[in-house]
Amino acid sequence: MPKHGKKYRKAVEGLDLQTRYSVEDAVAKALAASYSKFDETVDMAMNLGVDPKYSDQMVRGAVALPHGLGKTVRVAVFCKGDKESEAKAAGADITGAEDLVARIKEGFLEFDTAIATPDVMALVGQVGRVLGPRGLMPNAKTGTVTFDVAAAVREVKAGRVEFKVDKAGVLHAPLGKVSFGPEKILENLKALLEQINRLKPSAAKGTYMKTLALSTTMGPGFKVDPTLIRKFIEG
Repeated sequence: MPKHGKKYRKAVEGLDLQTRYSVEDAVAKALAASYSKFDETVDMAMNLGVDPKYSDQMVRGAVALPHGLGKTVRVAVFCKGDKESEAKAAGADITGAEDLVARIKEGFLEFDTAIATPDVMALVGQVGRVLGPRGLMPNAKTGTVTFDVAAAVREVKAGRVEFKVDKAGVLHAPLGKVSFGPEKILENLKALLEQINRLKPSAAKGTYMKTLALSTTMGPGFKVDPTLIRKFIEG
């Protein structure tokens, strides 16, 4: 449904979408403006003071949100031998090596996150062009290339979020469901912002966290006063 539809127009009627709010007020207003019958996801969009075309200014990572995302995550693990049984015991939905790569080549993509052990990454590379554009390619920087597959699977299932700044310097990430309420969303947001702050590239100059906006899947975005972002992180 386009955001300019009747329900959207009614939802934003009388709302001030230009004011910069505190983080707490922006979350409260985003939740209050949710109007869909389904339990919408709360999303964050942040503009960072980096130029991602330079590798030393790329911001990419992952964080385990304290309250998860409120959804079932299907996890595929590329591995062999004992690691398959470890992954399955930890809750992996799909495991395999050559056989899993073959299925993906045939069009199978029924999973949300992929993990791989380092010894099978050459195999996974065969489907990199399929997985990469969908954000499914395992990566050591986000902890999804590891021999400790059990810990990685449990973390993903518990609500681990991967994030990566786009070409325009904007970072998008989900924070949970509207039904979580403001307290849990704020705690998830704080954990995410703390991790983004820790990953500030040394090559980044000037203001790092420039703008922040919060919205739900169908709802309008509410902007945060940039001078209050650091106060929220450190508070």
